[in-house]
Formats: sequence, structure tokens, C-alpha cells
Amino acid sequence: MAPLTDLRPDGTHRPGALRLRGSIMLFMPMDTSDFTKGLSDVQRRQVPQATVWALNDAATDVLDHMQTRMDSVFDRPTRFARNAFMVWRANKSTLTAEVKERPSVGARHFLKVQEQGGARSNTGLEKLMQSRVSFGGDIQAVIPASGAKLNAFGNWSPGERNRVLSAIQSQRETATNTTKDSGKRHSKRAGYFVPRAGSKLSPGVWKRQGKKSLTKVLHFTTAMPTYRKRLGFYDGAEEVFEAKFPIHFERTLARALATAR
Repeated sequence: MAPLTDLRPDGTHRPGALRLRGSIMLFMPMDTSDFTKGLSDVQRRQVPQATVWALNDAATDVLDHMQTRMDSVFDRPTRFARNAFMVWRANKSTLTAEVKERPSVGARHFLKVQEQGGARSNTGLEKLMQSRVSFGGDIQAVIPASGAKLNAFGNWSPGERNRVLSAIQSQRETATNTTKDSGKRHSKRAGYFVPRAGSKLSPGVWKRQGKKSLTKVLHFTTAMPTYRKRLGFYDGAEEVFEAKFPIHFERTLARALATAR
């Protein structure tokens, strides 16, 4: 579906609409004329309030649809991912509801790459590795290896990540790095290290447990991962709005008329 615009020629927004704001904007106008035929002037005064209620309910339906798509596209999406969008509610002045990115969602949010495709930006962890790891090669991306501990969402365990950063002296606060004394106290724990240049081990972070156990935890790559268009935030959103808004408006108009003075 091609992006539409809800702008009038003078640059102002047309009222009575649901807008989706993200990497692109879609404008979905609504028509209430079939429901308002035959209404008296007194009854027509209730139409804006009924429209507001119906728009907000339809916007919530669209948001639910987008979150359901995340559940089907991603493996165990986190709350952070599912809550990347919000409903900006309509009022009688705007008569426009929006499904939009939360203010906390920045330009680097990973969902933007999943929607548009292409290469992602460096993560905070990758920037730390690039600036602080003693490594002879190029580090563009850091990817969990088969030996990495994953959490319930399939992401790298924060506990192991912190231990790795401390072990290779890459944490931001020097005071939290492993010291010689603490290393002796915890000698039985796994030791994490980055192979030196020329090592037979592939680039990344390795874990040594005991004398013989050696497992790779992180891969260092020289190129950023490239993603295909995957999510399709807006796939089906227009259909959801067109199906749900009339149902909501019929109900909210009856509610508004029942309270008309």
C-alpha cells in the first residue's frame, strides 16, 4: 500500500482519521455519513464525541494487530519490542488518532531495520568492543556463538555479558573490572578471553573452563549483518481499521445519543 497524506493544500491535517507514524506514515480516512443520516441538529452534536471514542478503539485494534504480527514474525519478542508503539488518542479538537512510535524509540531502534531492511547500526556492546578490546583485526559486529548463554527471549544473558566485559577489561567503569586478587579467588570460574593476532582460534570471545574445555561465546565479524524486510508493521492495518471502525462508531454513536441533552 502506498503512503497517503492527510494534509490539506494549506498544510493542515484533515480531521477524522487514523494515522500510523513510524518509518512511513499512512492516512486512513473514515466516513460516518451512513450513520448520521436523519439525525437532528441536537443529535449531530454528539457525533464528534462518538467519533473520538470509535477512533481510539479502532486505533487500539490496529496496535493489537501490529503486536500480534511481532509475535508471529519474531521468536519470543521482548516487552521492549512489543511496546515500541503506542496509541496517541484522538480528542474532539483533532478528531485524529495515531499509532506512533514511543518517544523513547530512537533512530537506531532495531525494529526500523526489520521494517525497512538493510544493515543495522552498531550496538553499545559493539562500540565497547571496537574501542577497548586488544585485537589485531577489524570488529564491525558482535554475534553470540553457540557457547553463549541465552536468556528466556533468546538474547545474550546480561550476566555472562558483564562477566565477559569485565574479563577482557572492556567495562566502562574500571573499578568493576576483574583484578588479580579477585581472579585468584575465582580461579575455578570460567575465563573469557580474546585470542591474540595469529592465533589458530577464530576471532571473537572464547571461554576456557578448566584445562581442556574451550568454547566460543562471541563471533567478531568484519561486516555488519544485513536484514531483509521482515516485519511489515502496516500489513493489514488498513483492513483492520476499515473493519473495526464502523462497528465501534455504531456502538459509540448509540452511547453518545443516549446521553444527549
